[in-house]
Formats: sequence, structure tokens, C-alpha cells
Amino acid sequence: MKISIMKINDTEIFAESTENGIFVPIKPICIAIGVAYERQYTKIQEDEILSSVITLRVTTGADEKQYEIVCLPLMYIYGWLFTINPKNVAPEAKETVTRYRMECYQTLYRHFESLRNKTLLERETEAKLLEEEAHIEEEEKSLRTRKKEIDIELATLQQQRLNPNKSLFDSI
Repeated sequence: MKISIMKINDTEIFAESTENGIFVPIKPICIAIGVAYERQYTKIQEDEILSSVITLRVTTGADEKQYEIVCLPLMYIYGWLFTINPKNVAPEAKETVTRYRMECYQTLYRHFESLRNKTLLERETEAKLLEEEAHIEEEEKSLRTRKKEIDIELATLQQQRLNPNKSLFDSI
């Protein structure tokens, strides 16, 4: 099933949705932004990650003929597009590609800054909890010491009360 996933320079980009995921042909994107398909295909083949996920899919063209097309899974398209240098695209696509790359930089920053902030917050929370735990351990130590003192006082009082040699004139 074909689905529309984006519009680049007024060109609708379609992908194929299958039980194995969504696959996006790279050639229509190359045409829409004015970069050489062959160069991009070579770049993808040389990329350690992209080369491991690139696929050939059979699709029906507008002329009703069957064609083999090179596709990437949708989740890799955005990363691949990020590698395209705006200097190498058609003049009418330069601004769009530049804006896209800027958005990618900002998105990456927000993502990793969020992770960094989360880590800092977790560290602060951990430090506070460790400090609180140390304070509680000190309180427990102090309470154990006081309990021992009370136990000694009680034992002394009980021993005196139960002393069989108590005289008649001892206070009650």
C-alpha cells in the first residue's frame, strides 16, 4: 500500500507500507531536491549503517510497468537526508535542505540536552537521597545510643526496686 510521507519542493514523496515496515524510495527524493541519484546511492552503499538496511523493492510505475527501486526504511530516511550537503542540491531546494538540516541540528541538541539534564537531575536526586540516608543513619546511631542509656537506667531502677535488702526507711 502506498502512503504519502512528505512533500519536498512541491513533489509528493510516497512510501510503501508493508507488514515489514514502511519503505521509502530514494530516487524520487533525489529528483525532488536536485541531487544525483547515483551519487546518493553510492553514499548509502558506503555507509556502514545505511548499507545494512537498504532494500530493493518491486513497484508499479505510473506507466503500469514493474520497476525495482532502491528503498530505505522510513526510520533511516531522515538521517540520510541530514547527510546531504545543501551546496550539492538544486538551487530551488537549497533553502529547504538547509532549513531541514538546521531543524535536525536543533532536534539532536534538544534530544541529547534532555538526556544530559535527566542524568544531572538523577545525579542530584541520588546525592540528596544519599545525604538523607546518611542523616538517618546518624539519627539511628544516636537513637541506639540513647536506647542503651535508657536500658541501663531501667535496669538500675528495676534492680533497686527488686533489691531484697531494702530497708523500711527507704522511700517507696
